[in-house]
Amino acid sequence: MNFPIDETTLHRTAKYFMDNGRADTHEAAMRLLGQFGLTIRVGTETAYSAAHQTALLTLVNVVRRTLLGGIEIVGLPAAEPLTPLVGNQSLADAVLALGGRLVDQPNPAWPVAIIGSADPGTAKAPSWRLTWSGWRGGVVPYRDGDRLNDDNLLPLAPALAASICAAEAFAYFAGDHLMAGRRSAGLSLWRVGTDWFVTDPTEPTLAYLPSRLWLIGLGNLGQAFAWLLATLPYADSRQVQLVLQDFDRVANSNDSTSILSFTRDIGRRKTRVVSEWLEARGFETFLEERRFGAWTRQAGDEPGVALCGVDNPNARAALEQAGFGLVVEAGLGAGPQAFRSIVMHTFPASRTAADIWTKQISQVPEKVEDQPAYRALRDSGMDECGLTRLASRTVGVPFVGLVAGCLVISELLRRLHGGVGLEIASLSIAALDCVDQVASSHVAPYAFGHVLTR
Repeated sequence: MNFPIDETTLHRTAKYFMDNGRADTHEAAMRLLGQFGLTIRVGTETAYSAAHQTALLTLVNVVRRTLLGGIEIVGLPAAEPLTPLVGNQSLADAVLALGGRLVDQPNPAWPVAIIGSADPGTAKAPSWRLTWSGWRGGVVPYRDGDRLNDDNLLPLAPALAASICAAEAFAYFAGDHLMAGRRSAGLSLWRVGTDWFVTDPTEPTLAYLPSRLWLIGLGNLGQAFAWLLATLPYADSRQVQLVLQDFDRVANSNDSTSILSFTRDIGRRKTRVVSEWLEARGFETFLEERRFGAWTRQAGDEPGVALCGVDNPNARAALEQAGFGLVVEAGLGAGPQAFRSIVMHTFPASRTAADIWTKQISQVPEKVEDQPAYRALRDSGMDECGLTRLASRTVGVPFVGLVAGCLVISELLRRLHGGVGLEIASLSIAALDCVDQVASSHVAPYAFGHVLTR
């Protein structure tokens, strides 16, 4: 018997409403997502600011995968591309390619995201202003009238603001956080856990960028790493060497979680999709198309820093065995109660990766098979094996992965600029003002390859 969904075609945001019981079928969950949409109003700054273009493109890319009703952009000026995210096209064409629509009269029922000096128009739904300064970024309700200076100091900051805006818009539509649309939300990437809206004179001007990295896992997190690396102001990206490791191919479900995956890529190896995108932006890539594990070894002339974004505890337990001088890894929460959660670890640390992750291997995932959507699949004839595979897939949203990616890339940038290195940071994008963290006692001068900014 053929079924409308399996673990490769499941929309990972729709799974949230299947798992929490709000939708009684996958189709009902998709119809619900189809009612969610966002209007983006952009100011004239977008014509001459790389940071504003980064915020716009990141927001369109993330929201298109989650709010399936659509993204409408109002006020986009004619502009030359100022960020490598655009590629070989105009800014308007890049917005369209990522799934946005250029309109004059947007849907008045949708909430509004404001980038730059635009105003919310006549919208009755919540309106957020994306804003950033230095190493800090987030959103504030438009009615509050607050705004940072929206500078170009750290390109991660506008990407962070866009991710947080997407998170707030989703929470507003999902109705699972009463303050969504009524609160400010943001994060400092220089001093994680401090008030993001307070000017921080210790934030350095970006001068150094990592030049040799090994990316392990090219799903939600790994593709977020690649997107964010492309925002950085490399004087010559051809000096940057990236090893890309993944054994998997793009599936239909990846379009809902991974920001460099599109339905046109289904069946292609993730390494080649990400490599093609990065090399079009000048980076040099090397492909490793097998699983990462205890057998993996970093050769002396290969990158000494690994950025890990896999959700396999066996692979994560082996991270320190490969011989990397520094590992920065992130993990995302899984079930309907935890999918907004992020934990970042760095190694070497006071606890080994094996110590942390061998304790996770036998953990039993949250059981959701008794929710109405899964009962409907069972009643239609899906066997227990298929049902278990489907239920075991995690809820996934791209904006959580992108916030985690900002934490991971900024960890390298902080260490390159003499800032505090973290051993662990744990947070939820539902409550960004509450971050648990431990500073690392194993930070040494960054000796793994760097280049200057332009």
